[in-house]
Amino acid sequence: MAQELSEYQKLAAQFATAKAKAEQKSKPKDEPPSGAILFKTRHLLAVVFFSWFLFLHATGIYLFTKGFLLSRLVLENESSCSQPPTALQDHGDCWMPKSFDKAVILIIDALRYDFTVPHEESQYYLNSFPVLHETAVKSPQNAFLLPFIADPPTATLQRLKGLTTGTLPTFVDVGSNFAGTEIDEDNLLAQLKSQNKTLVHLGDDTWHSLFPDYFDANLTHAYDSFNVWDLHTVDNGVAEHLLPLLGSANKWDIIIGHFLGVDHAGHRYGPSHPAMASKLQQMDQLMREVIDGLDDQTLLVVMGDHGMDAKGDHGGESDDEIEAALWMYSKKGIFGRSHPDYIQPPRTAKSRPVGQIDLVPTLALLLGLPIPFNNLGAPIEEAFIGANGKQWGRLASAQALAATQVHNYQIEYSQARALEENAMSVPNTLWAQASTLWSNRPSTDSKGSKYQEISKAFTDYQKGNLRVCKDLWARFDIPGMILGISVLVLATVMLILFARPSVKDRTAFVPSALRQVGIIGSLGCLLGRILAFSPLEMSAMDLSLLGAALGSTLGYASIFLYQSSLIRLPTSLWTWASIIFTISQSVGFASNSFTIWEDEISLFFLGSFGILALMSSLRQNFEADRVRGVYYSITFLFISRLASLSRLCREEQIPSCKSTFYASETSSTSATWQLLVPYCICIALPSIIESYYKGTKSYEGSAPIWIGACFRIGLLGSAAYWTLDAADNSEWFPSLGTAAMSRIKTGLAQLILGLAFVVGITTFVWAPPCVRVETSDAASVASGSAKPESKPKTITILGYANIHGSRYALLYTAWHLAASTVSKPMGSGVLALMAWQLFSLLEILDTNGLTPSSSTGLSSIGPTTTALLGSFYYFKTGHQATLASIHWDAAFIPLTTVQYPWSPLVVVLNTYAAQILAVIFVPLLVLWKQDPPSSRKPVIGLLNDNCGALAAFLSYFAVQCLATTMWAGWLRRHLMLFRIFSPRFLMGATVLIVIELVGIIFALGIGMWYNVTSVAEVFGWG
Repeated sequence: MAQELSEYQKLAAQFATAKAKAEQKSKPKDEPPSGAILFKTRHLLAVVFFSWFLFLHATGIYLFTKGFLLSRLVLENESSCSQPPTALQDHGDCWMPKSFDKAVILIIDALRYDFTVPHEESQYYLNSFPVLHETAVKSPQNAFLLPFIADPPTATLQRLKGLTTGTLPTFVDVGSNFAGTEIDEDNLLAQLKSQNKTLVHLGDDTWHSLFPDYFDANLTHAYDSFNVWDLHTVDNGVAEHLLPLLGSANKWDIIIGHFLGVDHAGHRYGPSHPAMASKLQQMDQLMREVIDGLDDQTLLVVMGDHGMDAKGDHGGESDDEIEAALWMYSKKGIFGRSHPDYIQPPRTAKSRPVGQIDLVPTLALLLGLPIPFNNLGAPIEEAFIGANGKQWGRLASAQALAATQVHNYQIEYSQARALEENAMSVPNTLWAQASTLWSNRPSTDSKGSKYQEISKAFTDYQKGNLRVCKDLWARFDIPGMILGISVLVLATVMLILFARPSVKDRTAFVPSALRQVGIIGSLGCLLGRILAFSPLEMSAMDLSLLGAALGSTLGYASIFLYQSSLIRLPTSLWTWASIIFTISQSVGFASNSFTIWEDEISLFFLGSFGILALMSSLRQNFEADRVRGVYYSITFLFISRLASLSRLCREEQIPSCKSTFYASETSSTSATWQLLVPYCICIALPSIIESYYKGTKSYEGSAPIWIGACFRIGLLGSAAYWTLDAADNSEWFPSLGTAAMSRIKTGLAQLILGLAFVVGITTFVWAPPCVRVETSDAASVASGSAKPESKPKTITILGYANIHGSRYALLYTAWHLAASTVSKPMGSGVLALMAWQLFSLLEILDTNGLTPSSSTGLSSIGPTTTALLGSFYYFKTGHQATLASIHWDAAFIPLTTVQYPWSPLVVVLNTYAAQILAVIFVPLLVLWKQDPPSSRKPVIGLLNDNCGALAAFLSYFAVQCLATTMWAGWLRRHLMLFRIFSPRFLMGATVLIVIELVGIIFALGIGMWYNVTSVAEVFGWG
């Protein structure tokens, strides 16, 4: 091997030397810089240029998001015991005589209401937690069980804010779900702390992000909340410390316990799994022990902060996600029902639900605290109606306190927001009616109909006020949204103009464009800083970003209009197809039905391309081209259909859609047969890629070692990982233990990722071109001579015709291995289909003369189809444009704990694997079947074509981002905004930023640099 390599290097050096000498002789005296210097300089400028587009997109998204995602105005007012909002005959020590001295508040994360009530049907999540229902029925004066409706978004951090402040969280808070900040408004825990109560926390450490230094350090025990694969550590830890504390009541006043096992079982397995039944049974037994350990002066509250959907996820606003359970218990026996029919807890969450914000005034008054100032909730009837169900006066007093506080809050809020008088006209009318009845209340007859009327009036006011608040709770910053959209429009137009086929020499255009962008952009940034001193209601940073963005686009436009030809309409059918594919999808995002069924619509566009390619192939002049084109077009269509069988349905698609990505529609684990998919991949995919290499005789050099051995071994390791994961889930090897199995799995995943990123990328960076040099002697016997006449040796370079593409594909396969490793078994299967389809696309483009090239003017259909494949396979890898479909558990494939920045990066790679692989593949559209550089086509031409292909690819996602942004802004008052349009906008924005980063750094930056220089160092720069 060493001898062959030495001979190859010697021949390559001789070839390069001879070529350089030949070129030197014909080189004019005033020739521009050498190819190497020119390429390296313009390559660096191209990276900077595309980074400018990234800056524009990020700025536009930032400005729009800041005005679009609702953020609530937080008032700093605080309630106090010395200033009750209305007068009562007896205020006790605060606003109302307290009922309990202590409380144990237990949150069972994701405790859905139907988990707690009896059902005739048999499911793992049903009838496994009966204690709450049993006590509510047998001892209605001691306990009650009600549906507990969460306000979306149903993420834990937002729910905790609502459960402690009584306010409505907003969508902007979702971004901070895993990096919560301290609650800086009036809340229950702050009121308890102000009264010197001893607070103890056990469980989910999110509480410490929201309430730092609130809890007793000696008694508190917090646990990591993000490891969704760990079902037991948090729950066992809470149980271990909770029960002993109940026997030491003199050490604490409030215990908050937050269990995570039910939530994690849902994320990991889905509700329909034995693990869910096991966790619910554990909670049932623990609650029975807690009940036994309570004294008469302690209130026990058990609740879910949200529910979970059929797959065990949450974050949205479907019924299953918002319908949690609330159970209160006391040995005092002070709870009641206003009607005998209410003794039986509701059979479903649609009957007699209470809002989660209603817990705040209820707990505050039961514990003798002032209601937090920003609260919008109302007291829960069962807690104040009395054991006989007739203490209407007590209930009306509690409602009067809460309603008056809400009214005081609305007065302050209206003044702070400068709301128009008619904005609160309906609540004000209801308030006037309720307050009049309260002012004229009788001094006796507290159990009679008059107080029932007062109670109903305050209830109507609270509900009417809440409806108005949900409409006026926060204001959209329309000017900020318009500015953000304007920047995105300019950025998208500039990108499309740069990508258009009429721009022949993009690399020559970039230096002058960057000069204008830098100069005028800097002036715009400076102007923004100056305007910060004006009355404009924008921060200095926002004005500077806006000025830089607008100024730089103005500079780009000036140089573009000066240097470029007039913009003409496309004349090619394929260019029109690219435009139609892009525009049709983007316009459709204005429809909620289109957005819901985007995965099926993407399949239609892919099928359309396949049909066009088939028809074009049939028209080729040469039979060989016709056969190849037809074969790969049919293969392309077949793979599209095969991949479409993998589905993860969103709620709105059911029952017209049936999920196949997991074992069932209610599971988050893979079926046993799906474990075979990765094994099939490790056998088939390397061989498929090898066949494309062998078509150009370029399966030489490092290709057999990396693709045939390392890549295959990595895929086999990934298959083994998911087998071990199934063994862990099903406890096939109980003797190993969960901890040991976890170490084995994560160790294996780390080895595979190391193989992909360390070995794979190192191979790509340092390996020579994938060619092999063959020499043969040619001898003949001269006529009439007895001696053979020696002739020069014949040199054959195998792989010469695909010297660029065969080498760059190594980088793609390294990324593919990494993405496949962090994807579920079905996800890795469809990613393999995507790779097969992408290589088929290369052959279709080559056969039909559609390879992106400035010389032919056809630079858009290949990149657009690649982008379309990235979007299509996003859905096929088990994702949807919803928060609930994010595979958070992917962070624990290579890691056992949350580690920044690695955990988020793994989740991003899992979520956007298809789009990332698509952008990595883009240079291959240009490089596949490209000869070494020559004077006819130097390497600078490859860089030019690659810039055009990358710009066309990014244009597809930029247009989608712009469209989803515009429609989200236009439909900001639409009923489905936060369920459909806002998540799709967030997806479009994040996808664009991710693929631009990956494309700039790895595809254009590292990929093109090392691929071109490696080939050019052997065969010259052209």
